[in-house]
Amino acid sequence: MTTAAERDAHLAQSVAKVRAKILQSDQKIDLVVLPELSSIDYARETFAELDEIAEPLQGASFQAWRTLAIEFGVFISFSFARQGENGPFICIGVVGVDGQLVGYYDKLHLAQYGASMEKEYFKRGSRLCVFDVKGFRLAPIICYDIRIPELTRTLVIDHGVDVILHCGAYYRDTSFHTWHPFAVTRALENQVFFLSLNRAGENYGNSLFCPPWQDENTPPTQFAQTAEEFRVITLDRATLRRTREEYTFLLDRRDSYDLGVK
Repeated sequence: MTTAAERDAHLAQSVAKVRAKILQSDQKIDLVVLPELSSIDYARETFAELDEIAEPLQGASFQAWRTLAIEFGVFISFSFARQGENGPFICIGVVGVDGQLVGYYDKLHLAQYGASMEKEYFKRGSRLCVFDVKGFRLAPIICYDIRIPELTRTLVIDHGVDVILHCGAYYRDTSFHTWHPFAVTRALENQVFFLSLNRAGENYGNSLFCPPWQDENTPPTQFAQTAEEFRVITLDRATLRRTREEYTFLLDRRDSYDLGVK
């Protein structure tokens, strides 16, 4: 993908697929979540054309997804290359049921190892994003962000987040094997629902959904190995409340760990 026309054709195809899945579902869908850079390829050849392919906040991607949001009364979290002052950025935008922009998040931590080369093309963000859906507070983070524990801790402790939407482009390089343990740990240590959503494809796949407590009877939900797959996941506040009452990790934190060393 090296042109805006190819990007827009892909967007139209993606919207059509999601629309068909919503129509097929026997459940009411409240939120649709897409993976990192869902509007374009994750590839050096694509990133080299960011002058053409990157878009403003309310550009082609926003316009494509807002139509679907209005049609079905759903929130949609989508990802694109955002052109802006001091950019471009790897961005997640959230459009609400009325077709208005709810918020956006620019990736804070850029990956530059394995198959990743983001520091060569993108700038890092400088703000967080939280939004509310049906009594849950959600926050998006992107791929490499998962490996910096201070980010998710801040979202949970300082901003009351219940659900982390972790959207990635995890290529099957030498770091792929370590991604799931990070997702499980972030869910458990912060006692949140944690959706770790990867791109589909031969070199991607293996998305994961983690509840706030996991054991041999409550394992994470595994997605397809490589195939494109749509899942409907239902969240409930009782699970959050029960987990936090039984396992008081967050309440037992000290106010400060600046204790000095002997």
